[in-house]
Amino acid sequence: MTASTGGPVVLVGPAAAGKSTAGALAAAALGAPFVDLDAVGGAYYREVGWSVDRLVVRARAAGRIAAEREWEPARAHAVERVVADHPRAVIALGAGHASYTQPDLRARVQRALAPAADVVLLLPSPDRDGSLAVLRERALRTKGTGWVVDGHDLLAEWLDDEGLRALARRTVHTDGRTPEETARAVLRG
Repeated sequence: MTASTGGPVVLVGPAAAGKSTAGALAAAALGAPFVDLDAVGGAYYREVGWSVDRLVVRARAAGRIAAEREWEPARAHAVERVVADHPRAVIALGAGHASYTQPDLRARVQRALAPAADVVLLLPSPDRDGSLAVLRERALRTKGTGWVVDGHDLLAEWLDDEGLRALARRTVHTDGRTPEETARAVLRG
């Protein structure tokens, strides 16, 4: 399956799973646009009265976890819009764009992803603890954070999220693969 067969190819997964790297390579192989929702989400958040600055303000006032929960509707809106606006792209959804505590928002995202040619979950391996260790090391190295906020392990939450798994149609394991091999596995559908 490819974006050229009728809908976007969407990559989901925890932070540091390789969505942006594999997505850019897959898009290049297809000759399709690559869209990273983390990079373009600001315009979509503003449509519903949110921004990253507002998230920061809410995090200071209510705590990061409470602010993340308040921000969920804006993230779901961003997913709906990016899929509608980029029907032939390879799209990387940041970890928060595919993980929801509110079932109605998860259902909205599921409906938004229905036209996708494929929705692929990227994980290092089938082993949960091994995956968490790899993701944490990558996140610390590339983003400067292990995603533990106010004593809450967001990285483990994303990794364990059954709703995230329910969004995906299949899983590609990245450990032991180069980014190019991962991109090819994404496109094999």
